Amino acid sequence: MIHRRIENLNIAEESEILSPDALKSQFRLAENDIVKIMNWQRTVKFILDGTDPRLMIVVGPCSIHDPKAAIEYAQKLKSLSERVQDKIQLIMRVYFEKPRTAVGWQGLINDPHLDHSFHIEEGLKIARRLLLEITRMDLPVAGEALDIVTPPYIQDLISYTAIGARTVESQSHRKMASGLTSAVGFKNATWGDLDIAVHAIASARNPHNFVSINPEGHASVIRTKGNDYGHMILRGGKQPNYSRKDIQECIEKLRKNNLLPSIVVDCSHGNSLKKPERQGIVFRDLLDQILEGNASIRGLMLESNLFEGSQSLTSQVEDLKYGVSITDACIGWEETESLILEAYGKL
Repeated sequence: MIHRRIENLNIAEESEILSPDALKSQFRLAENDIVKIMNWQRTVKFILDGTDPRLMIVVGPCSIHDPKAAIEYAQKLKSLSERVQDKIQLIMRVYFEKPRTAVGWQGLINDPHLDHSFHIEEGLKIARRLLLEITRMDLPVAGEALDIVTPPYIQDLISYTAIGARTVESQSHRKMASGLTSAVGFKNATWGDLDIAVHAIASARNPHNFVSINPEGHASVIRTKGNDYGHMILRGGKQPNYSRKDIQECIEKLRKNNLLPSIVVDCSHGNSLKKPERQGIVFRDLLDQILEGNASIRGLMLESNLFEGSQSLTSQVEDLKYGVSITDACIGWEETESLILEAYGKL
């Protein structure tokens, strides 16, 4: 019973949506899909453990806003993956939810039509359909777990998960991460602090209890076992943090807290000073560190799209340039391919 004088005074509307099970029944995983995802999740963990010597590269658009362009990108990445897979495990970045510093477009799931209409149920359907298509191209995908209610709808298709710099301090996200099957990378704080991510990794290793929804869509208490594959993602802050000195300080901090010194480094965001043309500089520096013998750098991240740069989202959605980011500026496909083949030749 809602007491309308004191409850929900700032709620404009409530709309029920389909349950996770109902969505999965519309977009089903075949048995061979399940086996592939299990193997990809296991591969990521082996890379983080060091038992798989390959370098992991998580690469793709800052955010997905056009499924057609995402499929074209996935096709290119799949072709490249076949050329480098003996030394490099490529994982496509397929991010549907965007944290905002203040306001802005919140991602394909929240606003699939890019017009503030917020057809979230349709966004969930588009997201799951796209993830299935990419999976059936034999390409693993990475996602950012931002909304703590949406994982039951799509997380079964995710091989690698990131927790962003704006949510790494959130206890709710740490609890959620403790129950995810995939490995989870925690980014350092937006201003560069590492301790917050270290605490998040340690927290997610432990069992937790929290309220969310179950596969039938009912409010439930979720009890987790803990996730042993939480790890650090260095993404820079007020200053970049990918130098040899920064990496060594991170390794020492992780060891001091009895955490495996497995590190993924984001070549974008604070490390590139949000300038896409600097991603290649960061990438090559980290590659040199790996070649010098730094075995703690297990993976790299690149923000990449079909075409370089970014564009502003306006009310004229039909005027958007194809294959160009509407959030952070990205490098284009040609540079992406060149960097990855350069790494392949040197490793």
